[in-house]
Parts: sequence; C-alpha cells; structure tokens
Amino acid sequence: MNTQYLSLMEKTLSAYTDEHILQYFNKVKSEGLTEHGFPRLTANIGILISYGRRLDLLPIFIEMMEFCCKSIPNKKAANDFSVREIVCCIMELEKNNAVKSECTEKWKGYLKTIDPQKTYTVYAKNPTDPVKNWALFSAVSEFFRQKLVHCDSSQFIDVQIESQLKWLDENGMYMDADGDVHHPMVYDLVARGLFSLLLHSGYKGRHYQTIDAVLKKAGLLSLKMQSVNGELAFGGRSNQCLHNEAWLSAIFEFEAQRYEKDGDDCFAKKFKARAKLALSNLESWLNKTPISHVKNRFPIDSFFGCENYAYFDKYMITASSFLYVASLFCNDNILPGEYNEKPSIWITSEHFHKTFVKTKEYFLEFDTNADICYDACGLGRVHKRGAESAICLSVPFPSSNNSNYNLGKNKEQTAFSICPAIKKQDCWFLGAEDRVKYSLSLAKTDENCARVGFVCNFESEVVEFDCMVNDECVMLQAKGHGDVGIALPVFDFDGETHSQISAQDNKVCVKYGDWVCEYSADVICSMNMEVANRNGIYKCYMATGNKNVIVKIRIYPQ
Repeated sequence: MNTQYLSLMEKTLSAYTDEHILQYFNKVKSEGLTEHGFPRLTANIGILISYGRRLDLLPIFIEMMEFCCKSIPNKKAANDFSVREIVCCIMELEKNNAVKSECTEKWKGYLKTIDPQKTYTVYAKNPTDPVKNWALFSAVSEFFRQKLVHCDSSQFIDVQIESQLKWLDENGMYMDADGDVHHPMVYDLVARGLFSLLLHSGYKGRHYQTIDAVLKKAGLLSLKMQSVNGELAFGGRSNQCLHNEAWLSAIFEFEAQRYEKDGDDCFAKKFKARAKLALSNLESWLNKTPISHVKNRFPIDSFFGCENYAYFDKYMITASSFLYVASLFCNDNILPGEYNEKPSIWITSEHFHKTFVKTKEYFLEFDTNADICYDACGLGRVHKRGAESAICLSVPFPSSNNSNYNLGKNKEQTAFSICPAIKKQDCWFLGAEDRVKYSLSLAKTDENCARVGFVCNFESEVVEFDCMVNDECVMLQAKGHGDVGIALPVFDFDGETHSQISAQDNKVCVKYGDWVCEYSADVICSMNMEVANRNGIYKCYMATGNKNVIVKIRIYPQ
C-alpha cells in the first residue's frame, strides 16, 4: 500500500496543471505568503521528486522551496502547518539525494533562524491557555524542525501538547468547538493524527504515555465510526473533502502498526483493512475528471459544498499531505483482513452527540443535537456497502439561514434529514430542526440486526422514532398522536449528472450510477421542494400516516 499512497499523492498533484502551479507561484511572489496552501503544495511536489516522480517540476520546485524557506521565518502566515511539511520534504530529499546538498543546507539554514514565538500564529504561552488545534500543529512543526536543525525546543513542544490534552473527551476524541457541543468530526481526527505523528516520529516527552493511551482508546472507536464505504463520519466543518479519508487511512495505519508490534495480528489486519477501505473511497474520487477536492461534481470555482476557507488551492493538496503521513505509518508486512462486520451500535459522548449503527452491509449515523450551521438533527447518513455514498444520504441539510458552507442557488431551504415529522394546520414540522429534542430510548443488537429508538420532543407533541437495520434493508417507524411522517431526501443532482427518479403513491426509486435506492411506505408524497448539502441537490418527499408510519429503505445494484 505504500506505493499506492505515493501514486495517489501524484494523482492528487495532477489536479494542478503546470500552468496553474506557475500562476499560483506568481500570485504568491506578488502577495507574499498568506496561508499554508502554497508551502504545502511545494512540500508535496518535493516529496514526490524525492521518490523519482514528477521530475519535470524540479526546476520550479527549487524556486518555490527557496521562496518558502526564506519567507517562513519572517512572516506569520499559518506557519504552524507549513514548517512540518517543509521539514518533511527536506528530510525526504536528503534521504534520497534528490537535490544538491548545498540547496538543502541553505534551506535548513533559513529554518534554523525560526523563533517559535515570532513564527507561529497560535501557540500556548502556558499550559492553561485556551488555544485549540493550531497550537498542536505548532507543536508538531517545532518537533520536526528540532529534529532537522538540532535545536532544543522541548519545553515549547511540551507546553503546546499539555495545552491540548484538556480538549480530549472521555473517549479520547478531540473537542475543537468553542462550547461544550458541536465538535467537528474532521478536527477530532486531525488532532489524533497529529498526536500519532509525534509518537511515530520519536516523541518521548513527558506526555508520551498519556497520548499513547488516548490514541489506543480512540483508535478502536474510529472503527465504529467509519462507514461501510470507508468514509469519515459527518459532522461540522471541513467535512466531505477528499482529505478526510486520507487522514482516516493514516489513523488506521498507525493503529495497525501498534497492534502488529503488540503481537495482535487480528487487530493489526483489521486496522489495515480499514485503511484500505478509506483509501479505496478516496481513490474513487481521484479517478473522476476533473479532480475536485470536495465530494460533488459542481464546478470547482462554484465553491459548492465548501466553506469560504475550503478553496481548491489549499484543500486539494491537503489530501496529498495527509496521504504522505499515511505512507510514513504504513507497514506493508501487515496484510489487510476480511471485512466482516457484526451488527453494532456506538454512541459518542454528549459533546459529539452521534449514534452509529452498523451491519456488514449498511451504516447509519444519527445526530441528536446538530450544529445547525453545518448539519441537521435526525438520521443524517445511510450508506450501503459498495454503493454510491450520496444515493441515499451522506450528510444532512443545514438551513440556508445558518449554513456556513455554500449551498448554491438553494437560498431559502429549511433544515432537512431523514427524520420524523408532525403535521399541524396543514404544515409539516420536521425533526431536523434544533428545537426538536432527541433522547435515546432503545439500543439493541443481535446476530442479525441492530435496533435504535429515539423519543423526539416537538414541544407540543412527542413522537417515537425507531430504526431497525440488517444486511437486507433499513426499516424506520414514527409513532405519534395525529398525522405523522418521515421526511425523505431523494438524490437528484451531483452537479454534473441527474439521477433517475420514479415516484408512485407507495414507492420512490432513485437510479444513480450502478445502484438503486428504493423507499417504500403506504403513502409517499412529494413536498414540492428541494434541498442541498455538500454532495448535491435532493428532492423532498414525505411518507405519511395517521399515528403511525413505516418506511423501508433498500439499496441494491441495478
């Protein structure tokens, strides 16, 4: 798999044409470094060159690297991220004798002049400073710089690490939001990946044992949160970008090594299989043309599905950067095991408010207290193993009034998910809204299926929302006191291709790619509205009943 990581790094870089790289460089030369996208691009070009790939870029790479190394010590421009990447590049170039030694020595000379307090944007002056993940990036960058230029930054590094440990919940997941809830899933993963990178690269400071124990505990839980299609859980900012699965593969490679060293061949193979699954998901997107950094087919310059900071130049190469970390952790002597899931349910701490339900064939993710700027309450993900992830649902739909990412032309949409609903005065009130309160009432598994149930308080009325999933289908039921419904988003458009939707009174079928998603109930009606999420546009339907409604969801190949 190590060769595959490098090949996918090269594939990621191919999304940047030579002309694009030159234009990007000219812009940065004119404006100076403003963020870490350009140094990240530079470093990943250099790493590929060190392995004999993309040698055609060597002349411009030398110029780009000179510019980055000379600029970084003199201007705060997200160097918290950049220094580690640039250092890794130099290390790989030296290891493989890929450029002249006078070049690398000059670049190391620039980096030796770095003063952490003047170079990094975010860092903790003491362990109690309330700083978040940028300080962890600063710690990792300084640890790598320390190794490269043989300085002693151990005190700075340990202070940064200690400042971050207080953000770990009881499961070892990293809480990156400002409050007690709505912590983004990507940033939990990134923080744990940075801790893993420290340990893998030789950190033996006073927090080593704490970090190691946290990573082991959270690593096992990551197995429960990865979908049957290899995807990272939804939730919060920077989700549905290709770098998500690159970093997930790194986490699993690190844990595979752990268990291999401990002599636990079974778990080593399990983690290796999960790394392979994440990588397969990423590769399927990199094989599309043109390559995009986010999981839809809208034009890149439309920013559809992206936050304002999540632009192509920064986040496309991020997938390559994270693939490189996975390659560092990769041990090809560990062979992936068989993917063989038994029905399971796992519930995060209240800080992340997610419930995951999994069988071998299906994966469900519920959010019971959603961050309305990115998500919605209810069932926000239904994946079928091997099927197109978006054909049913990968992420819920935020209200356009609150959304922190671009929804295209959908300027007036309501929050939406697969959720219970009640009808009052001819209007449907959806359980996707944050004012509806969810509480878990059932969580049970056996050899064949998993069952979860929620009590949903609509303020004026309570609805029971139950789910049963096995390897054949997903069954949903809503029970209330009057007219009740289950809202159903039906996939319509990915930005390039429309699905084929056929609707009857009791069934809606979606054909997309090589798969069919079928919704069946006694009565299913169009709501005559559409909603958008990061993946595309969905049409809205409602399954309805008096006091009780049951929906069956089945996804199968055409």
